[in-house]
Amino acid sequence: MREIITLECTECKRRNYTTTKEKRNTPGRLEKVKFCKFDRKRTVHKETK
Repeated sequence: MREIITLECTECKRRNYTTTKEKRNTPGRLEKVKFCKFDRKRTVHKETK
């Protein structure tokens, strides 16, 4: 079963994106490079609770 997670920008600390992930396949925290509209550049976004 997939779970909805929130992604937070590592530079501006704002929660910009939501996505889903499979808990069995990726038990750790997810990291993706996404565009931050507040910083106006691509930054690393990490999974938050």
